[in-house]
Amino acid sequence: MKTATYRQHILQFKTPGGTSRGVLNTKETYLLEIFENGKKGIGECGLFRGLSCDDVPEYESKLQWLCSNINEDVAVLQEELRNFPSLWFGYEQAMLNLKHDNSLYFPSEFTEGKKGIRINGLIWMGDAEYMQEQIREKLQHGFGCLKLKIGSDWETEHQILKILRTQFPAQDLELRVDANGAFSSEQATTVLEELAKLKIHSIEQPIKAGNRTAMKQLCSRTPVPIALDEELIGINQVPEKQILLEEIRPQFIILKPSLSGGFSGSDEWISAAEKTKTGWWITSALESNIGLNAIAQYVYTKNNPMPQGLGTGNVFTNNFETSIVLEGDVLMYDSEKR
Repeated sequence: MKTATYRQHILQFKTPGGTSRGVLNTKETYLLEIFENGKKGIGECGLFRGLSCDDVPEYESKLQWLCSNINEDVAVLQEELRNFPSLWFGYEQAMLNLKHDNSLYFPSEFTEGKKGIRINGLIWMGDAEYMQEQIREKLQHGFGCLKLKIGSDWETEHQILKILRTQFPAQDLELRVDANGAFSSEQATTVLEELAKLKIHSIEQPIKAGNRTAMKQLCSRTPVPIALDEELIGINQVPEKQILLEEIRPQFIILKPSLSGGFSGSDEWISAAEKTKTGWWITSALESNIGLNAIAQYVYTKNNPMPQGLGTGNVFTNNFETSIVLEGDVLMYDSEKR
């Protein structure tokens, strides 16, 4: 018989993280532990306030329900938690960890320390000096792909991108941007044209989620590939996932397991994307090192050669110990640490 407990953990940012949705100082998360036969599995329920579809008043009571019903059939649990993707993700992690022990979720050449995962360097929104400081730091560390948060002050952000592209041509530095839905449809059309001149790889969520007609029109004629991000949140049933992709026809989708229904939910999106020939990559969503470790192990098994959007855990002052280390722009797993 299994038993389960959970606890809340409030992650503290070292430096406030700026996005077009506001500035982040803390990140709330929950750790789920499952016990069986003297072994323990741990998973992270990465609730993202203001963004997750499961940011609802009954979130914690549903987590209590999960702990009380931990021995229920898996199919029953999955259906009950279908609209609580971060809870289901925490459960998936904990069960895999219970099976594999130590800090393992998906044993592979990655967890043996033999292979790594190339990632993009994230540039948080801020004034020009702060953004340029972050860019210099990432370039010094050897990043070949940068992702800039935009949409707060496009004029300044545009100038920063132009300077970057002057210094580093597209073949030397891949540039991605993430608007978090900051632009109107009219603004987005202009921004896309300006981004195309700079040979930007892609733009995430140029307009707010929920306006499928406008997003479909943008995707049909955009000079820069569009990646859906927030648009996927709350789409938790397989048929709905396929309908969304067939209707909008984006160039890419971005999968955050904490928001997309964990490993199984992300697999559903990947299957739907393959049917519509939609590209994809996977990102973390400010999880602690526990969730980040699980996501990285999962990402490696997907064999996607693109730079992935995984964090490094270094943005928090009170994170947990981890076996993941950053070497240049490659995440590696130090198997001796686990």
